[in-house]
Amino acid sequence: MNACGMVDAAAEAYADEAPSAREERLAAAFARGDEAGLAAAYRAWAPLVRALAWRSLGDARDAEDVTQQVFVAAWYGRHGYRPQRGPLAGWLVGITRRKIADALAGRTRRAELTAAAGAAAAVRPCDPAACPEAVLDRLLVRRELVKLPPAQQTVLRLAYYDDLSQTQIAERTGWPLGTVKSHARRGLHRLRENLGTWPED
Repeated sequence: MNACGMVDAAAEAYADEAPSAREERLAAAFARGDEAGLAAAYRAWAPLVRALAWRSLGDARDAEDVTQQVFVAAWYGRHGYRPQRGPLAGWLVGITRRKIADALAGRTRRAELTAAAGAAAAVRPCDPAACPEAVLDRLLVRRELVKLPPAQQTVLRLAYYDDLSQTQIAERTGWPLGTVKSHARRGLHRLRENLGTWPED
C-alpha cells in the first residue's frame, strides 16, 4: 500500500468510532500533525465549510477555493488549535468566516480596480467576441492553475487574483515567508512549462 493509501485507510478508521469519540480522537490527531487526521477532518467538515462559503459567496468555484484555503490554513496553523478550548469543527468554522471575509474583500478590490481602470482608459470592457485571445488566455491559465499542488494554487491565486504581496500571503496563510516564495517560484515555473510563456517575475 502506498503512502496515500495508508493515509486514506487510517482516515477511514475514524469513521468506525462513535461520533463523540471519533471527533475527539480526530481533533487530537490533527493537532499533533497526523496526516490521517487531516484527511479525516477534510472528509468530515469540508462539506460544511463549502456550504458556508457557497451561502456567502454564491459561486461554486469561489466556495471551493475558500474550502481549500481553510484546510491549508488550518493545517499550517494547527499549532494554534487547542482541543480543550472547543471542537475542531468550531475552529474550522472560525477560519472559514475569515476566509469568506477575505474573499468578499478581494471581490470589492477587484471591482474597484476594474472600475478605475475602465474610467482611466475611457474604453468599454472587452467583449469576448471582440477579443477572443484574452478570453482564451484566461481560460488556459485557469485550466493549468488547477493542476498545480494545492499550496502553489493558493499562493498564486492570492498573488494574482487578490493582488497580495508575498509578505501579505505569509500573514494570511500562516506560512513562513520563505515557504510562500518557494511555492510561488515552483508554481510559476510549472505554469511557464505548461503554457509555454508566462510573465517574468
